Amino acid sequence: MVDLIRVRSLTVFGKWRPFFISNKMSLLRILDLENIENLFDHHLEQIGKLHHLQYLSLRGCMGIFRLPNSLGNLKQLQTLDIKQTMIRNLPKTIINLRKLQYIHAKIISWGDVSYKEMASTFYEDLPRVLQNKACLLTLVSASFCVLCYAPQLIDIEEDDVIIDRRCLCTVFCCFMLPFIIRELQLYGIVLPRGFRKLRLLRTLTGVNIAFGKGILKEIKALTQLRRLAVTGIDKKNCGEFCSTLADLRCLESLTVHSKPGLQGCLDGVSSPPKNLQSLKVSGNLVKLPEWIGGLNSLVKLKLHETMLSELDATIQVLGKLPNLAILRLLKNSFKGEELNLTFHREAFPSLVVLQLACISHDLRSVEFGEEATPKLELLSFIGYYPFAYKNAGMFSGLASLPSLKEFMLDNAYAVEFLTDVQDQLDGNPNGPVMKRC
Repeated sequence: MVDLIRVRSLTVFGKWRPFFISNKMSLLRILDLENIENLFDHHLEQIGKLHHLQYLSLRGCMGIFRLPNSLGNLKQLQTLDIKQTMIRNLPKTIINLRKLQYIHAKIISWGDVSYKEMASTFYEDLPRVLQNKACLLTLVSASFCVLCYAPQLIDIEEDDVIIDRRCLCTVFCCFMLPFIIRELQLYGIVLPRGFRKLRLLRTLTGVNIAFGKGILKEIKALTQLRRLAVTGIDKKNCGEFCSTLADLRCLESLTVHSKPGLQGCLDGVSSPPKNLQSLKVSGNLVKLPEWIGGLNSLVKLKLHETMLSELDATIQVLGKLPNLAILRLLKNSFKGEELNLTFHREAFPSLVVLQLACISHDLRSVEFGEEATPKLELLSFIGYYPFAYKNAGMFSGLASLPSLKEFMLDNAYAVEFLTDVQDQLDGNPNGPVMKRC
């Protein structure tokens, strides 16, 4: 038996075996419950007794829908990791944690779909009346009430864990009810009022800014932020969001996500953080904001579902970024007919890693000109499945990349394509190898 009076760090693997959090664990500094099965909200009710706790991880615990108010007693807490949980709202008492520096959050989504999209996808075979929001809410409410008042149906004992009515009520109240009524996307957490008091916060990820007028004002007051990831940007709040970025002068990493799209939403950034080193954008941009071309400190850039229409102009802008080392162009980052991606002479002087993954259905060629990407070491390519590229000239210029070490591919390609790529790699004096991811 571990002496919990003296233990200062506890990491649990596998399935949760409930134990009572007591004063005997008062010296605990680290509690890591990542990916624990059968961990539910009521197991955390006494978490506030761990007065010396500095690190708490619930990452991957899909049975956690809310954090208890007793979390506010953890005055020494510095890191809270709730990624890949079902938590949508942080408790109001979290504003008492004045030493908190890192909040990692990102709720699991069903493809970031809205209620209407789910209804059309999952209920399209049902009668139209059951696709109505009010009818669905009534049906779901009745189902949960039946389960809650019939404990013999739900008190299922499995590996010393009881799935009881508390768990079902939490699922309904904290997850299903808000999703159906407000038609929320299943992505991001909502911050409580007064969050600005956490002045030491350096990392804040997975925040939904679409609900609550004061959320961006709270974030603007967190001037020590180094890393920020937000979702829910739209036409209504984009102006204030752009203004917020101007005040976060210490920001080094920024992630923005919007399911409806980002077209025109980021154009109002007049004074981007000068020290920004990492930028990830997910959402329909159509056109690259001009300020991105002035990010001279940028090291990492990822574009996803941006649907950029000006391929050549975008690549020319990005190619002039002096410190860009990692470029990831992911699913539908570009749109157009018969796109030809060309890396010109002296472009991307610091690029080391280039990932091209399903960037467009219409991508026809990728060309590397002489003296382009001189430091490129890793090139990764994934085409749209099941479209197997049979074009032997899909890639060109691979033999002229002086620093190339690896060319990574998935498995959906014809022999002619693979042979052509291998011949180019064989002609490269640096001896790069082809690998399958």
